[in-house]
Amino acid sequence: MPIAPITLLFGVHAHQPVGNFPAVIDDAHARCYGMFIRVMERYPDFRFSVHFSGWLLDYLLEKFPADMVRLAAMTRRGQVEWFGSGDCEPVLAAIPQRDRITQINTLSDKISRHFGVRPKGAWLTERVWESSVVSALTATGIQYVAVDDYHFLCAGADATKLNSFYTTEDDGQRLDLFPINEAARYRLPFSSAAEAVAWLEDLARQGRHAAIYFDDIEKFGIWPETYAWVYEQKWLTQFIEGVLASPLIRTDTYANYHAHEKTRGIVYLPTTSYIEMNEWTLPAPQASVYHALLETEKAAGRFEAHKAFLRGGIWRNFMSRYPEANWMHKRMLDVSQRLADLPTAQRTAEMQEHLHRAQANDAYWHGLFGGLYLPHLRRAVWRNLLLLEADLERILPSPALACRDIDSDGRDEITLRNGKLLAIIRKDGDAALAEFSSLALAHNFGDTLRRHAESYHQKIDAGKQKKVGADEATALQGGRAKDAALQTWDSASRAGLLAVADGETAATEKNGISSAHDRIAFIHDISPADAMPDPRPRGIAIDTLIADGARHALDHYRPGDTPAGFIAEGDGWRMEKHYTLHGDTLEIAYRLTGEATNTCQVETQLNLAMPSCDGFGGRYILADGSIPGGFGQTLTLTGLSQITLADSELDGGAVHLTAVPPAPTFSGQPHYTVSQSEAGFEKVMQAVCLTLRWSTPGEWQRITLKTISAA
Repeated sequence: MPIAPITLLFGVHAHQPVGNFPAVIDDAHARCYGMFIRVMERYPDFRFSVHFSGWLLDYLLEKFPADMVRLAAMTRRGQVEWFGSGDCEPVLAAIPQRDRITQINTLSDKISRHFGVRPKGAWLTERVWESSVVSALTATGIQYVAVDDYHFLCAGADATKLNSFYTTEDDGQRLDLFPINEAARYRLPFSSAAEAVAWLEDLARQGRHAAIYFDDIEKFGIWPETYAWVYEQKWLTQFIEGVLASPLIRTDTYANYHAHEKTRGIVYLPTTSYIEMNEWTLPAPQASVYHALLETEKAAGRFEAHKAFLRGGIWRNFMSRYPEANWMHKRMLDVSQRLADLPTAQRTAEMQEHLHRAQANDAYWHGLFGGLYLPHLRRAVWRNLLLLEADLERILPSPALACRDIDSDGRDEITLRNGKLLAIIRKDGDAALAEFSSLALAHNFGDTLRRHAESYHQKIDAGKQKKVGADEATALQGGRAKDAALQTWDSASRAGLLAVADGETAATEKNGISSAHDRIAFIHDISPADAMPDPRPRGIAIDTLIADGARHALDHYRPGDTPAGFIAEGDGWRMEKHYTLHGDTLEIAYRLTGEATNTCQVETQLNLAMPSCDGFGGRYILADGSIPGGFGQTLTLTGLSQITLADSELDGGAVHLTAVPPAPTFSGQPHYTVSQSEAGFEKVMQAVCLTLRWSTPGEWQRITLKTISAA
């Protein structure tokens, strides 16, 4: 009996975070997007599907119109199908229903306008599935989405039958679901083209109806080693030609397949994402336990049988794991509600776009790819939130003083506003600023990140023990330094093995390359001490009392007699702390009194998020106009009365700090965190940490932060 060919449903997802550097996107286009499009253009019989997030699509349409014209032509000839989603790539489950609908419609309208088709399928950001998203998808004309086969396995599905689409429903609204083949995700493009084609042919011999693939296009040129592998060594060309030459494989779009096939039946999926995400979202101790459990199951040969029942956390856990992500998320929800409350006639398209951009997923989470640790991505979220907030304030000003629990952590925050500045103080023991935002600069100077414990930090020692020299790395890469940042390979990579997530291993390096999941690399020289978690938050106005040479954290403030005032007391001393806004200036006033204060000193730490970080654009300016250094350097001064922090990324803006009386001791130093990306371990500057030490018993010590906008 003849073997029926298998249908390859091949889809790629292209995304760049809102706020990413233009040079990064240009490089991504040069090494991946443009190359991929031009190769595929040569093979009109190879049908495939694409998803470009709306913010990236806008950029490519403006900067690389020729390649977008190619995509449009490929669309017209039926080779390319477009998938929709939220315009700025939000996790749909994490934003309100009203915003899900506007996000999806915005991207669908954009695709229709430029490419002449309206998507019937949608890409789910990070494949985060919650049944609550069904109604928004169906309301916007979406008929099907692609999720991982892992989602189906977690619902008890038979893995051998996950080769077509199924149907789910929520509140009577029906949506079809395509299960993405995990083995395909880890084979393409990491195993050789010949092996990938042979694997697809073997699936056809097994009677599989479809091979469903949808994954990041960045694997085809941006991930370490992939540009040389996919284009210079012609993996993509060989794969396409091998597929087209095979009598056992045919290609099709999801739309055409969906139109001609019937659903395999009803299914209800649990709340989940891909299996790696379920590990990343767990707190470090639990993530280590979970990872060890997975490794034990793999070693015992039980992983494939048990992995559906070895579930970790869910994507929303990032909000409970990282207070900084939670704060940003809850502020976004508040501003979204304020926009929704405006009469329709007063809302503008620009306001809606600011909200959509503030909902971009990348800065809200962290894993091998998430961007919470990247200040420029968080800054993009805050910039759009504050631009929208400034518009809202002009139309309907908020009260000058408010007190409520904004972030649902069980403790109220005090909000001070005056039309120019927004200062939000946590009513907890530290009584520090959770947010200090300038509406004129559209910047939150409180947007920093503490050093968090991460389960992957335990790899630092192991990785440094395995470190290989640059010459060895070059030799292992075939005489070409494919990635200048790559300094260290893990033992599996050095042995030329490719670890595949489904427990299989590919052949030697000549038949494949390593996935980013399987490498330990170092971009910067990092020690375990660099990754030690912060014992206290990295806020603005974190205070310490120094008495008899001992340091005592002032972490037991209670509300004082004024709306934004606090009091801390101890044996023979009393500290008062007050916040006030005056135009474009925030004042933090302290008074230390008591019989035991003559030998005491107070240390106040101000962690200010300056957008240039340790780049060339950030610098200190002294009262005499001299520049003692940049934010990436350590600065120590005595008798400081004023200093300016100037930052070119603020378009001529700056922060001017004064201390009255002058602070006897002042220091500034960069605050770094250690994180892991697909390129390796890196140190990222999060804030300028300013420390003022002073002793004025019985007198008010006043520290002011004046925000300066360009003239």
